[in-house]
Amino acid sequence: MNADGAEQVFFEIGVVVPKRNHEHENEIYDCVEVLVDEFMKMGLKVERIHGLTEEFIKLGAPVEVLGRAAANLQIVKPTSIGMDLQFEWENVDAFLRQPDGSLFSWCERFQCYYHLIYGTINRSKSDINLTFDGKEIQWEAGKSLLHKLESEGIVKQVFPLHDEKKRKNLLRSWALKLKDCTNQPIDDIYSYFGVKIAVYFTFLGMYTRWITFPAAFGLIVDWVNFGSLQLLVLPIFLVSIVLWAVMFFQFWKRKNAALLARLQINSSVSTSQESRVLGMEWSALHSSIGLTKNLGTDKAKLKEAFQRYEWFGYLMRFRNDTIVILSIICLQLPFELCYAHLYAVIKSHIVRFGLTAIYISLIQYFTKIGGKISARLIKYEISESQEYRADSLVYKVFGLYFMQTYIGVFYHALVHRDFLTLRLLLIQRMIISQVKLFLKVRKVFENLAENSLPFLKYSYKKFKAVRNEEQCGKGGSTGKVKFSSRVEKEYLKSTYSASICKELEDGLFDDFLELALQFGMIMMFACAFPSAFVFSAMGNLVEMRADALKLLVMFKRPVPRAATTIGAWLNIFQFLIMMSICTNSALLVWLYDQEGKWKIEPGLAAILIMEHVLLLIKFGFSHLVPEEPAWVRANRMKNVTQAQYMCSRQLFRSISGGEKAFAEWNAERSLHESKKTD
Repeated sequence: MNADGAEQVFFEIGVVVPKRNHEHENEIYDCVEVLVDEFMKMGLKVERIHGLTEEFIKLGAPVEVLGRAAANLQIVKPTSIGMDLQFEWENVDAFLRQPDGSLFSWCERFQCYYHLIYGTINRSKSDINLTFDGKEIQWEAGKSLLHKLESEGIVKQVFPLHDEKKRKNLLRSWALKLKDCTNQPIDDIYSYFGVKIAVYFTFLGMYTRWITFPAAFGLIVDWVNFGSLQLLVLPIFLVSIVLWAVMFFQFWKRKNAALLARLQINSSVSTSQESRVLGMEWSALHSSIGLTKNLGTDKAKLKEAFQRYEWFGYLMRFRNDTIVILSIICLQLPFELCYAHLYAVIKSHIVRFGLTAIYISLIQYFTKIGGKISARLIKYEISESQEYRADSLVYKVFGLYFMQTYIGVFYHALVHRDFLTLRLLLIQRMIISQVKLFLKVRKVFENLAENSLPFLKYSYKKFKAVRNEEQCGKGGSTGKVKFSSRVEKEYLKSTYSASICKELEDGLFDDFLELALQFGMIMMFACAFPSAFVFSAMGNLVEMRADALKLLVMFKRPVPRAATTIGAWLNIFQFLIMMSICTNSALLVWLYDQEGKWKIEPGLAAILIMEHVLLLIKFGFSHLVPEEPAWVRANRMKNVTQAQYMCSRQLFRSISGGEKAFAEWNAERSLHESKKTD
């Protein structure tokens, strides 16, 4: 903000168009010039940059322009009376500001920008003929100019721009801060990246702090010789980590609720969700609204049509889930078992290495195909929201990765029934998946790879652009060609996107997938390798800083996505906890029943009882810890009471004013009728 209290205007959006020969263009009808004029008519601040290969249009908006757009979009914001109301620029002082003092969050600002720049509508009744590099383009009446130029390939990309001052502050206070690694500036992360990324790093930081307990306990179990009590230590360790996992996710729900309350975000009304009717959003009811128009007021037919529409959606989802599950069982499972069996049978290490290389190549190809098929199936589902479709995709794709990651371990555990063999296999998996720099932890290698690859792509594009510029002819000049603006460097960087459907998920899908697979590995086979939690703790410390650098340095600024929780991943983690109870109980049975006679001896009976007790704890202990802190509930009740009071006062004023107006109108009508009678 400026000294006078007004918000400073920053360039936050970049629009990329090709360079062209201005000598052959008529500026009045040049489509890029018209586009810039449309932006300026909307009140946007515009700056044009001529890069080496492209031309860049940087856009910023005063707060008043964003406010008018927010009012047109009917964005719901919290107010000082505790109610979430549709934004009105005339009553701007009634709406609460963000933690950084700005009126709108980054997600809200991006929505407003999107509404403004795509609102370049041809409001005349006839088409307008425009030109670009000698090519004629017809701008149809009532159509968006930016959409038209994108379809013609003239506008190459629209992307958010980094704010250099805030980016460098986050680098110093977050990504490059080595002291107190788990302490993160969540409010600044939320202001800069949006709520979804802020929730992810809050979860990652809390998970890293909490995992120190099972890591320390696992080291004690592995490295301390308890003698005859060793067989008793493992059941105690299993009970402890299950209680730890259940407690962690219950307290995570509390922390998530506290975070949303502090950031003034209503978890029931997000920017991507509108009013719900019968559990479905208005945006998902467009086709069903047509039923109402066609059937009119016939309630019986209308009810039957809605029921048919509802159950058709359920059947479509069931069909898609069945296709994915059967594909995993019939196609992926035999492939995984075949690889596991051949790996166990083959004795040559060289042949094993070649087999593993072939397996990795094929399984990545199969997983990519499975992700594309899942994304295509979801398009035919009747989903409540985009967030619901994203969750459905997460479940389906995680099923593929679950089978790929764990089926080999399950196979070796069932065949060998030997803790030493299983332990060696798990150590190999942990080395492959986690060790590269710190004891060759693969996790560090993956973080370095995912950070280095976009940078190498960017450097190559930069080198290619400079070489082309030199060859095009600057007449044999040997001077070094430099980029004229930072916006071109940002444009050449990679986009923070998911390895699957980019429309439904961003890069957080891959980050959460790593955490979930890691969590499943250390939990489901904890009794065979308790020290695995140490690898996970070390990997998470690297993950936090690597992900921060990835977002701030290696990629474009991500498009903000609305999400108030970790979504489907919470259910996946809960599923892995339940699986860990079953698998670890089975491991303990095999440990005690070394002869394989499967007798229900006191020890085995105790393990079976312990399994059922842990399952009861898993499903019952969640009710002991409230999902919301007391102060969050108190603030919500206070806001509800205050809102009811304000609404009742307004209602009484309306009733009183209405009765007075009705009395005056009735008196005037009586007087008019008496005059007519006379």
